[in-house]
Amino acid sequence: MDLFVYVVTHDEGFAPNPFHGYCTLATCKPRIRQGAEIGDWVVGLGSTQNGQAGKLIYAMNVEEAMSFDDYWNDPRFQKKKPKQTSSQESQCGDNIYRSDPQSGEWIQAHSYHSMGNGCADRDHVKRDTNPPRALISRRFVYYGKGAIDIPNHILFHDKPDRFIGIRGHRRNFPATLENSIVEWLEDLVQSPGIHDTPTHWDTNNKPSC
Repeated sequence: MDLFVYVVTHDEGFAPNPFHGYCTLATCKPRIRQGAEIGDWVVGLGSTQNGQAGKLIYAMNVEEAMSFDDYWNDPRFQKKKPKQTSSQESQCGDNIYRSDPQSGEWIQAHSYHSMGNGCADRDHVKRDTNPPRALISRRFVYYGKGAIDIPNHILFHDKPDRFIGIRGHRRNFPATLENSIVEWLEDLVQSPGIHDTPTHWDTNNKPSC
């Protein structure tokens, strides 16, 4: 079991996408999507600029990992395909990639990672599809704008800045700290699912990685 911890600077309900019964990470954070295995935890912390430092935005215990083509075609995740004329929840769908059966090139749906006119954003395509892998979980908690405090025995375990100002992501925590984090997360997922709306749903800004 491994822990992947990072700071969520843009919380739009897109990366991660906690809707329709599954928390999914299918865009952004390519190193986490590449490295996380079944049973690992992915933990998203609040950012200083959003006034959420020292808080938990979401956590997911990885239950599945699948290719983008499998994700696109799986009946369970059709509602995660974005619909720009529907609700905000539908607009932020992260099931946005499929490969062209003839050329093998990636097709990007009109989404938070496409251009304003719906055309593919090649920079996002390159970043998101390397690797073309989605992480999936039903064992998750998502707090969004209602981000909860990280307990002091974790936050100040050894280094007071361990969970502040993270760039990229962190892993390989001391065993005692890792055990404390996992115990806390296991307790939280006894009440799984969405507990509040995304932090930035009151803005019109598109997310970025």
